[in-house]
Amino acid sequence: MRHLLSALMLVPIVASAAPDAYLQEIEAWRAGRLERLTAPGGWLSLVGLHWLPAQGRLTLGKGPGNDIELGHGPERLGTLDISDAALLYTPDPSAAALVDGTALTGPVPLSSDAEGKASVITSGTLSLQLIERAGRKALRVRDSEAATRTGFAGIPHFPVDPSWRIEARFERYPQARTIEVATVVGTIEAYPNPGRIVFEREGRTHQIEALVEEGSEAYFLIFADRTSGRESYGMARYLYAGPEQGEAITIDFNRAYNPPCAFTAYATCPMPPEGNRLDLAVRAGERKYEGTGH
Repeated sequence: MRHLLSALMLVPIVASAAPDAYLQEIEAWRAGRLERLTAPGGWLSLVGLHWLPAQGRLTLGKGPGNDIELGHGPERLGTLDISDAALLYTPDPSAAALVDGTALTGPVPLSSDAEGKASVITSGTLSLQLIERAGRKALRVRDSEAATRTGFAGIPHFPVDPSWRIEARFERYPQARTIEVATVVGTIEAYPNPGRIVFEREGRTHQIEALVEEGSEAYFLIFADRTSGRESYGMARYLYAGPEQGEAITIDFNRAYNPPCAFTAYATCPMPPEGNRLDLAVRAGERKYEGTGH
């Protein structure tokens, strides 16, 4: 963990003309972001994503003798029995596995993140969760000792620039609508899209489609810009804004951050929807990650 702790010390706030209070606000946001990212169960610990068939019986573990070769953890983790009625996990006695913190000897049904809270299988530094995307189920695998986590190199940033904290306008669509968003794993996700955020920069008008995530009052923004693939991560960056006050909404690009797929090949990141590719170089927020990643 020495490399991880050292990395956290290598991402200072770059000095700028920003007021001290604003610098402290962004510094606190970045610290929280790093804490979540580098947590044992954070995105940096992802080591696998295994799509499951609609039915069948599969063995899990590390090694070629398993139907799902995890590459981490015990040689035999257990079995999955998949049917229309349920997905059952039976732990192998040698794995010392827990499900949601409880030791079990017999089959236990697993719930996915689409059902509210995903069940968690743990064995040593390994953990697995059942996720569901576009009607398909998969096992998301984490290892708290993954090289992407222990070798984390810190995230470079553009200098903090208060001019990128923009007072924008929220233009609500007259009728409720959804927008289909493609992901890096080839699935399509539908997001409520109640309106767009419109702002002025460098003498031009720009807009970003605002998406709604369940349980969040802020709007989820997925955008690419003229720094994408050069100075910032190629696919996109993410940002939250709002809620709006009437038609007014604040969008702070100093809080733009890299999606999980910037760090791992096992994330299911949504890509920018049509209209969210800005003809503008957004030199604010997180820059391209250069460490061990995807």
